[in-house]
This record gives sequence, structure tokens and C-alpha cells, in this order.
Amino acid sequence: MLEKLKDIEANYLEIEAALAEPSLYEDPDRAAKLLKEQKDLTPLMEAYRAYNKAEASLAEAKELLASETDGEFRTMLQEEADAAREQMASLQEQLKVLLLPKDKDDDKNVIVEIRSGAGGEEAALFAANLFRMYSMYADGCRWKVETLNANETELGGIKEISFEINGQGAYSRLKFESGVHRVQRVPDTESSGRIHTSTVTVAVLPVVEAVEIDINPADLQVDTYRSGGAGGQHVNKTESAIRITHIPTGTVVECQDERSQHKNRDRAMKILASRIYDAELAKQQAEIAADRKSQVGTGDRSERIRTYNYPQGRVTDHRIGLTLHKLDAILNGDLDEVFDAIITADQAEKLKASSNA
Repeated sequence: MLEKLKDIEANYLEIEAALAEPSLYEDPDRAAKLLKEQKDLTPLMEAYRAYNKAEASLAEAKELLASETDGEFRTMLQEEADAAREQMASLQEQLKVLLLPKDKDDDKNVIVEIRSGAGGEEAALFAANLFRMYSMYADGCRWKVETLNANETELGGIKEISFEINGQGAYSRLKFESGVHRVQRVPDTESSGRIHTSTVTVAVLPVVEAVEIDINPADLQVDTYRSGGAGGQHVNKTESAIRITHIPTGTVVECQDERSQHKNRDRAMKILASRIYDAELAKQQAEIAADRKSQVGTGDRSERIRTYNYPQGRVTDHRIGLTLHKLDAILNGDLDEVFDAIITADQAEKLKASSNA
């Protein structure tokens, strides 16, 4: 590992030297590429240099201990040596994590799709709760949320919604949210006080650029229709809504939020590209997950990943056995504790697979 880090540091120094050359900025694309590489490598280099510093402190303390006879000074040197060893062990674990292959999509923006499942109107109401939860989390991260398409119910629920979250590292934080989210609570319409169980499906797709995926226009069937929904002057007046079918995969995307047919088509194409890309990504992740026998990060939309239990005020993530009794805070966007635990579990699985390999 340390030999590999020496090579990475040499590369890092070359990048720093290149960035110091004024002529580099005559080529903006290369400059941007090197700046990103530098940014990606900086946390690793900081940890590596801290490790080397701790190693030097340990060597110095051991050298002084070999010749020192004063009891009090020897005790102090021994404490310094122990602290350096402890710091080195901690940094070594940190370096192992930082050296894990990075998901190439981690820095991407995301499209989140939420659909109500079993439970009728109660499921639609919980879908609206989840949309609010993710929106509040994004707001806390200072990310931008833009609704792409929504199908609402008369009682304020959501049958399905697609929205884009734009922000640095959005995919890295939200990518493990794909799957079935289950809610257990007493509906407002339930007079006997019985707890109902409903489900909502969430899919998190990385937003892809046109160059990353090639869609043949001949493979698309595009239909227009009149917008429907909960009232408004524009509803059912013009055929601005768009339905695009990708014939080879059978993927269907609808978009009717905008009055402009052109804007709806652009949004639908963005969702379609991300869905096709995500399907390929899911195949790769399924193979990796099967190899390491891990349920974290499979992205399987049929997998029940989390339960929100209102009577007990708890949230349980079934993949890692995490239970938190802070339902209200989580539904208000306080998701970092959940996300950090899942990411840590995923890193542990990757480290285990790496060591076995």
C-alpha cells in the first residue's frame, strides 16, 4: 500500500507543478481536468503525509529512548511513541478507505423517482412525505431541487414524481436510497385506529451527459397528449405533454409539467437517458454485490430497504440493521446519520472484498 502511495504522491506533485505553469490555462479543458484530479487526490495526500509525519515521530522517539536514561523523560518519550503508533494505525485504516476505487458517478447530479406502491391514497401521501424529506435534505446541503414531472392526488398525495437534485456529490450521498420504503402508521381516514402498512418505491439515477450514452432516435416512439392533473387553466387545452418509449428496452417516460412541448421533451429525454444508464449500472452492481454477498448498494428497486414506524417513532434500515428513534428529524431531512452508516457499511464490504482478493 505504501509503495502505491509513493507513486500517487509523485503523480500529485507532477499535477501541482503543471498547475503552477501559466501556459496551462491556455488549454481550459486540460486545466479543468488537472484541477479535478488534484481535488480528488488531496484528501488521500493529506492522510498520507500525516502518516509519514507520525512515522517520523515514532522513529525519533524510539531513537531517543535507546540512549535516554532519565526515568521521567523516558516515560514522556514512551507516551509520544504510543501516540504515534496509535495515530499511524488510525491513518492506515483511513488510507485503505481512501484508496478504494471511487464510483465514477459520485460527483454527478441525480434524478430521483418516487412512486406510490401498495396502500392506495396512504401510499401516495407517504410518497409526498418522502419528496419533502429529500427536498429538505437537499436544502440543508444547499443543493437545487427541480421537479421534472409529477402526478398528484386530490388529497395532496403523489402517485409518482421525478425531480432533479443538483449539487456537488449528490449521487454519492443519495445512491443507496433506491428500493422499497415501507411506512407503518394510522391513516387520518382510519376511525378504528388500526395501523396500516404501505409502500413507496424510490429510484436514484445519476444524471448523464449526452456523450455518456448513445440513444438512436430511430429507437424512440414519441407521442404527444393533453396534460391532465388537478385543475388549472392549461389542463387539457393543448397537447404539450410528452410520452417517449425506448423500443429496445421498453422504457417509457412521460413529462407534462411544462406548458412547452419542447421543454417537456427535453426533460423526458434527460430522464430516459438516466434510466437506460442506470439499468446498465444496476447490472454491474448486481454482479459486484453477488461476488461480495452484500445487500448494500445493489440498487434493486424491489428490495425493501427501510421501514418508517410512526407509532414507535423509529426508522429501521434493514440492509445494515440500523434503528434510530428519531423519525420526525429524519422526515425533516436529517439524514446524515443514516447515510453515513450505510456508506461505512459499504466501505467495509469493499475492504473485505479487497483483502480477500
